[in-house]
Amino acid sequence: MQPMASDAPLIVYIDFKSPYAYLAIEPTRQMLYRSGIVADWRPFILDIGSYLGTAKLDSKGEVKEHKRSAEQWSGVKYAYFDCRRYANLRQLTVRGTVKIWNTQLPALGMFWIKQQESLAQQCQPGSLLSCYIDAIYKPFWKRELDVEQLDIIEQIIQQIGADSTGFRTYACGEGQDFNAEFQDATFAAGVYGVPTYVVTEPSHRTPHVFFGREHLPRVAWHLSGKQGPAPEIAYESHDQKLCGPTMPESLTVCIDFKSPSAYLALAPTLAWAQKTAVELDWRIITTPALKSPMALEATAARSELHRQFRAKYMAMDLQRYAPHELIDLYDTHRTDAAAIGLLWAIDQQANASGYITETFTTYWQQQRSIDTLADIKTILEKLGIDTAGFESFAATVGGQRAAEVREALSRKGITTSPTYLLNDEPFQGRQHLPLLASHFTDGVIDTLAGAKQSP
Repeated sequence: MQPMASDAPLIVYIDFKSPYAYLAIEPTRQMLYRSGIVADWRPFILDIGSYLGTAKLDSKGEVKEHKRSAEQWSGVKYAYFDCRRYANLRQLTVRGTVKIWNTQLPALGMFWIKQQESLAQQCQPGSLLSCYIDAIYKPFWKRELDVEQLDIIEQIIQQIGADSTGFRTYACGEGQDFNAEFQDATFAAGVYGVPTYVVTEPSHRTPHVFFGREHLPRVAWHLSGKQGPAPEIAYESHDQKLCGPTMPESLTVCIDFKSPSAYLALAPTLAWAQKTAVELDWRIITTPALKSPMALEATAARSELHRQFRAKYMAMDLQRYAPHELIDLYDTHRTDAAAIGLLWAIDQQANASGYITETFTTYWQQQRSIDTLADIKTILEKLGIDTAGFESFAATVGGQRAAEVREALSRKGITTSPTYLLNDEPFQGRQHLPLLASHFTDGVIDTLAGAKQSP
């Protein structure tokens, strides 16, 4: 079994301890059913501790011990918050785990089940593989299943009607050796997270690799023979009419002009605003620059290799969705000039979205500086906005207000660009736009994350 090759046109990598992989199961199945495509489902075992640190909870749900930075905690907490709101839409339970689980045994069970069905059979509703995946995921995320017990995995294999004869021997010998080699080879091939989709197009020498269910529209587009325009990234929406607080008149959009992800979000965000007739309240934040992949020795630690793989993937992923080649993805220079320009434009009652668009265009398309007040003054004048007093404004109240906005959002943990705020509920990334659109229905919205449980 080769990590990037299969008899099926699509490989789907999952790990049972990933809530994002759990949420990807049903949308992936629906995509396969609609397209009539067969996929090769495979387990990939995450080494979460190598890049997100480790933590354990006590019986009361309090953190007992941990080896995580503030940045790592922030990422973990948002991930669970994000997963719960989508899980709640489907009446699924996602409870934060009490530790980082070893999912070797359920992976072995998955390989064992795959031997009992053809690829075509595995993708049918009610298949042994589908039943096995559900029988692990659903109770595990309710904290009702210990996936580190061989007896329990064997019982699940029996409960779904699969043959378990020889599984115990397989799990303690041949299967264990095979899985160890396969996991190492898969990571070495560049798979670092789940869900990962590998489109194995015969006409394309290098497989197309996508990390995250937000890429399912593009995956389906590849599998259909690239019919029609290439779609954007998008999580699933929800058509249920939701109840909640009174709908706000605007959606807050937090961006950093030097963020390529924010630049790629501009067009779909503006299109979203036009379609929903919702006003955009733009806020400028400062986010860390994209990390450039570093050349590493073959003996580098897994955590270093993970960061390298992730950095390479992110750059590649940005380029494939971009309308043109993106230059200087790793610019670290940040100033408040563009933020002050936005405040000035708003004070002059100018079109804020027009200013945002022109500033992004200046930097990403025309490759011109936006770092000085002179640069921003040129943009304002091009838009026909009066700049008399702009420098004085920047040196006094404008600079102060820009800093206050940035610091207030930073205190709220808004460090990703773009981040959309709906009643102060954060949505990181343009993939959330379909769900955000579904909120603005019949004049009501809903905050979907529910009670914030401890991750």
